[in-house]
Amino acid sequence: MMSKLSLFRTNSLPFPLLSSYSALFIHKPYPTPPKTLILCSFSTVPYGPSLLKGKKPSLNDLRLASTRRDRDAHRRKIVAFEESDDPLLDEDEFTRVFEISAVRVPARDCFALENRLRGHLLNWPRIRNIARVPGDEIDEDVVKLLGRESSEEDEEESVVDSVDRRIRGRAEGDGERLSPVLYRDQLAKTFNSTGFLKFRNLAKISRPKRRRKTERKEGKEKVKKGSSRNEFAVVEVVEERGGVEDFEGLLGEGYGSRGRWRGSTRLLLLDERFSGEDVQDLPEAIKVLFEEAKKTDSSISFELVKCRLTLFYDYWPMNEVLEALLPKGMIVPSAFEMVGHIAHLNLRDEHLPYKRLIAKVVLDKNQPKIQTVVNKIDPIHNDFRTMQLEVLAGNHSLVTMVVENGLRFHVDLARVYWNSKLGTERQRLLLGFDHNDVVCDVFAGVGPIALAAARIVKRVYANDLNPHAVEFMEQNSVVNKLEKRIEVFNMDGRRFIKAMFSSDKGQRVTQVVMNLPKDAAESLDAFRGVYNDRHRDEDLSFPTIHVYGFSKAADPEFDFHERIRIALSEVAVDVKMRKVRLVAPGKWMLCASFILPKSVAFSRKTINVD
Repeated sequence: MMSKLSLFRTNSLPFPLLSSYSALFIHKPYPTPPKTLILCSFSTVPYGPSLLKGKKPSLNDLRLASTRRDRDAHRRKIVAFEESDDPLLDEDEFTRVFEISAVRVPARDCFALENRLRGHLLNWPRIRNIARVPGDEIDEDVVKLLGRESSEEDEEESVVDSVDRRIRGRAEGDGERLSPVLYRDQLAKTFNSTGFLKFRNLAKISRPKRRRKTERKEGKEKVKKGSSRNEFAVVEVVEERGGVEDFEGLLGEGYGSRGRWRGSTRLLLLDERFSGEDVQDLPEAIKVLFEEAKKTDSSISFELVKCRLTLFYDYWPMNEVLEALLPKGMIVPSAFEMVGHIAHLNLRDEHLPYKRLIAKVVLDKNQPKIQTVVNKIDPIHNDFRTMQLEVLAGNHSLVTMVVENGLRFHVDLARVYWNSKLGTERQRLLLGFDHNDVVCDVFAGVGPIALAAARIVKRVYANDLNPHAVEFMEQNSVVNKLEKRIEVFNMDGRRFIKAMFSSDKGQRVTQVVMNLPKDAAESLDAFRGVYNDRHRDEDLSFPTIHVYGFSKAADPEFDFHERIRIALSEVAVDVKMRKVRLVAPGKWMLCASFILPKSVAFSRKTINVD
């Protein structure tokens, strides 16, 4: 396949293109448009639909395919664009037309023929290889006017009438009612999904006709008859208008110039490599189909036709749209974190000039699951671990609900911290708890670990410094009906540790969770001397401590182990270390688990937390 060249005059386009491809999609100019022509060449494109392979339709093609938005909606879009400072994405610029071939077959045979031709049909994502031809489906009364041959049902009725005439001399068509036996037999044969078609003694059951999907959603035009349209694709038959018998004046637009009406038909879309081929050039399986049709005198219902497959903006995946919009060579931001209905992006500096454009595409391609798109402005520096977020698209509310481990958590990303990426780690930690444990969560946040543990263990003591997080944690405990199994505190982490282990509650604690990677290791010094007020002979609890932290060292496990030993002022600490995830290049998040050493609990090297 020869490589193609595409030449664009970028200085006449409103969007600065570092790639020749993306200039077509933005109406609002950017500060530094290029002044030179850019020549774009691309090699063979792989199998399947692509924005590089399809051709852009002309305005006339768009009108014929009913792809244009209605005028009122277009005016509203322009007004919204003029009142906004954000760039507007022109979805019509992503419309692509593909020329393909199809076999037109009777509707009743389409599924059987689909199995026979499997492997030779179109195999594109989300595109069905069977397409309707709505113009072929008309009322039964009109079929009689066209002189249509008797159907199978009519033939069955004629057989019943013939038998009745032989038995009684008359049939129902002659003004005589059928005998009860033959009438029951007729009812059994005419039963379908809508019920019995004809009842002798009961009122006729009238059901509303199923509404045909010929209307687009609000703000969109009706689809032209003769095309099959869903939200992201249209299949149209390309036919030459001839001088044969024309029914358009009788039946309306869409039924004319097709010769003799052939009944309800379907299109079996052939693979893209057969586009424009004649019958003799097609695979043997398809040629055999036409030969069988000629032998059975049904060739009028089997026909090789050319079709136009139009794919719209809604069809193209997010990555391909962003790749077309962003300058050539720029990394496409395809991954994001989901927090309820909020998509949380971490855009690089190079993406910031296009942040609202990226957010618009992310929102369009993930609705209705995603309703808000935000970007983190600055790293987390405050004690409450809250992030500075900028709403780029969608709903401006940052209050959402997250479901994790079968529990519902209400969070407000503007006031509390949440990280969905740690869901697997939280689940792993919970697998180490049992019904005899008493858990102390020092940095609980809104309670993802504390509330999940409350369903397993005897008792949970949860603490957080952020009063908003404590408020949401109490609310979440009520929502999940766990308020009787958890006790919530609003204190500094060190003060909470001292208060817990100096009381009787601390004697029952068996598990301590410290999930604050930035400062948790340094907060371990609060355990020094927690049992100084007690006798060594008492039956005291020495809990297992799970502490999380970050490390950028070449040997992150050794570095984190050293920080734990320094905080505890204890050299002999048996620590089980594991890497949780790579947060950034060269930066690991780790989890260390160890049993509180007795020497640390009775240490004289205490700290003052007042």
